[in-house]
Amino acid sequence: MEKNNKNWLEDCLDGIEKTRVAVFGDFCLDAYWLMSDDDSEVSVETGLPVRRVIKQEYSLGGAANIVDNLVALGVKEIVPVGLIGDDLYGGLMQKMFQELGVDAGSLLSCQADWQTFVFGKPCVDDSEQSRIDFGGFNVLASASCEALAKELDSVAAEVDIVILNQQVVAGVSTPEMIERINAVIARHPGCRFIVDSRHRAELYKGAMLKINAHEAARVIGNPRELDERITADQAREYGTTLYKRTSCPVFITRGENGIVMVDQDGLQEIPGIQVIERIDPVGAGDTTVSALGAVLGSGGDTFSAAKLANIAASVTVRKIQTTGTASPDEIRHMGPNPDYVYLPELADDPRHAKYLDGSEIEVVRMLPDELNIRHAIFDHDGTISTLRQGWEHIMEPMMVRAILGEKYEDADEVLYHKVVDTSRRFIDKTTGIQTLVQMQGVIELVRQFGCVPEDEILDMYGYKAIYNDALLEMVDKRVEKLKRGELDSRDFQIKNALPLLEKLHSRGVKLYLASGTDEVDVIAEAKALGYANLFEGGIFGATGDIKVEAKRVVLERIIRENNLSGSEFVTFGDGPVEMRECHKRGGISVGIASDEVQRFGLNLSKRTRLIRAGADLIVPDFSQLDKLLKAINLAG
Repeated sequence: MEKNNKNWLEDCLDGIEKTRVAVFGDFCLDAYWLMSDDDSEVSVETGLPVRRVIKQEYSLGGAANIVDNLVALGVKEIVPVGLIGDDLYGGLMQKMFQELGVDAGSLLSCQADWQTFVFGKPCVDDSEQSRIDFGGFNVLASASCEALAKELDSVAAEVDIVILNQQVVAGVSTPEMIERINAVIARHPGCRFIVDSRHRAELYKGAMLKINAHEAARVIGNPRELDERITADQAREYGTTLYKRTSCPVFITRGENGIVMVDQDGLQEIPGIQVIERIDPVGAGDTTVSALGAVLGSGGDTFSAAKLANIAASVTVRKIQTTGTASPDEIRHMGPNPDYVYLPELADDPRHAKYLDGSEIEVVRMLPDELNIRHAIFDHDGTISTLRQGWEHIMEPMMVRAILGEKYEDADEVLYHKVVDTSRRFIDKTTGIQTLVQMQGVIELVRQFGCVPEDEILDMYGYKAIYNDALLEMVDKRVEKLKRGELDSRDFQIKNALPLLEKLHSRGVKLYLASGTDEVDVIAEAKALGYANLFEGGIFGATGDIKVEAKRVVLERIIRENNLSGSEFVTFGDGPVEMRECHKRGGISVGIASDEVQRFGLNLSKRTRLIRAGADLIVPDFSQLDKLLKAINLAG
């Protein structure tokens, strides 16, 4: 499959439907027990408080979760090969496989003292307590090893790929078992094998390797603490080293920072994907190896497999308190070109910033030598205008009240501050998108916290009305000051914004204004600040249809109508949406990391967001106007 194939995603999903996959490893259950925090009942026998379970749910974990993921992906045939106990939980797992339509005939229960692996997770509210595990003292018998090796050998002859999972120290993949697995790999050159091993990856021979960055560090002899950051350069080094050792493709997962892949064609990096919602990383690794296996088993190339696996994992992490899966429709919804996170190390560390000589203009990526900018798209709030400066301080209390409902006045400190912190993170991540889309996120948070009865939760228009009323009250007061002459338009503009617009306009660059704010308000505010007439390409904003993103629509339209290449249009904005949409289409993205309070100077938080979204240049304002124009080849 060609790397520039625009239909790569559909080709992968079509191929998956024809693929036969075996899964060998540690088959587990995740048990979620929702516990009551009421300890008023005391056991008569022990005198200790009784822990009561309100609700219990079970989901497939470890190798079993890989099976679940493969079912969700639409794989043609799945064969689980492993060992379970002849116990309550083993029976439950077989029942769950039956409900999925998976034949568990190769799942053996031939060892009397073997316990099915269960990870019990008691939860109080949404806080997970100390785990309770089953199977941690299992010891694989030689006879069981022989039986498993024989079963795997038989299955490998019938499938396209085998996913080798090693999840538990006391699991089936002992050093002795891995020797037998390596022999099976050698006997079946027509079948592909991929390993996901938490503790023994270095023992496998002849198989592709999916491994996270910390596991990779351990395998190459450079162990790191789990809370120690592993840089992109280090991940690249690990991947290259492992490929040289194994001569098989290596996929190093980096959590929110994506995947580093090394194969015979060299090293490739797939960026992480922006996730606005609250996340739960449990099961993301299983989703990743499942998607890799499904695509590679279909004959797909390693690069496409890594891209699809990256998308699938970003779907799974959105599913809270469950080892989730990703379906083809959910993957399609993300699209073949999702919202990637670019250069996270640079974004998070301004010490690595590089500037144009003698300027405050940060160069994130070198621009093409030949630029011929004929069209310029501007965001409004925070890029040109500061009329809405402080909107975050209006949205935050609105969100807190919406989430807590009637508990607002008497919520304890822990809950109150958790809601406040969640609201702030949400606002930070959603800056620049349509207000209605933000309100959809508010509704999800209201449901997650569970303080408001379902029949009292408003729709997105209801929450937007509450927010907009408070925001427009602030904006209207500022506009009245303009009308009375107490302030002038420059008091509500980023430094040198108007001179930039005027110079671009005078040089024949067609200007467009595109905002996530309601269109009628954008037009009114641009007129109030005295530059609406300069936007001959039009002024665009939210129209009430959440499927229509003004910035995306404007970019697609001007590219289509003018047959533009990336060197012919530039986008200026202080939000990630416009940066990301411009970057996807190959345009020049200028991020405005503005301090909206003083209207000049650098806002480091914005800088981080803008680089992560794909900005090519970062400026704090337009005070160095001539140098900025020269940088984009529009000097006078």
